[in-house]
Amino acid sequence: MKRRKFIAASTIGAIGATSSLKASEMNDLPAADQEIYELRVYNMNFGKSGPFNPYMKTVLLPALKRAGVKKTLVFKETGMSQPAKTYLMLAYSSFDHMLKVRNKLAKDKVYEKASADFRGIPSAKKVYSRYDTYLMQAFDVMPELKDPAASRKLFEFRVYEGHNDDAVRRKVMMFNKEELPIFLDAGLDPVFFGQLIAGPNMPALAYMVAFDSMEARDANWAKFVKHPEWNRVKVLPQYADSVSNIIRIFLEQVEV
Repeated sequence: MKRRKFIAASTIGAIGATSSLKASEMNDLPAADQEIYELRVYNMNFGKSGPFNPYMKTVLLPALKRAGVKKTLVFKETGMSQPAKTYLMLAYSSFDHMLKVRNKLAKDKVYEKASADFRGIPSAKKVYSRYDTYLMQAFDVMPELKDPAASRKLFEFRVYEGHNDDAVRRKVMMFNKEELPIFLDAGLDPVFFGQLIAGPNMPALAYMVAFDSMEARDANWAKFVKHPEWNRVKVLPQYADSVSNIIRIFLEQVEV
């Protein structure tokens, strides 16, 4: 089977909405460059976001946009997580683009002035304790971040750990060659797939799928588990023992 690639997030959105594209048709789609993803997970101090979300909305995100970041998504964990966490997803066209954004942000006088009050908060009154960063490269089969539909209210962020780098490589290959069409047919709506380059839980891959509700989520995953193609693929020897642990986190999107 040939490697399948999508050219744009809009194409993936159409596929996800209909779940009707055949695997053979995916082979004919042209290739696109793989984006680099930066997912920051901010751990709020004492479980409170304080002034952080207004700072992100009015200062940080506008500055990132000026610096050249065209795709951003913000999430929080469902329920009352302690400490409260804010998830900031950034998509870059390449590593070079990411470095250019960082350099532009450091030289942005508007950002420097607008962020002065936030940066001046003393450590005793800090808003967040630390943030973890997942740095990822998009999969061949889905090279761009997809903007979720407005109807999607629940997001499931999954990290698949492997016991070594080869295990993760084989699981990525499984998604690229076999698994994504099964996702789409089961109604699982992907936002992104990424292989970790740096960050927690390595070696690992991560992805996010979107749902209208928890009930829809349970129904879609049940359909996936029973899918005949999944039951054929999951026993192929080349993909054996490729996932050693799965981390699941449920999120909701924050409008900023």
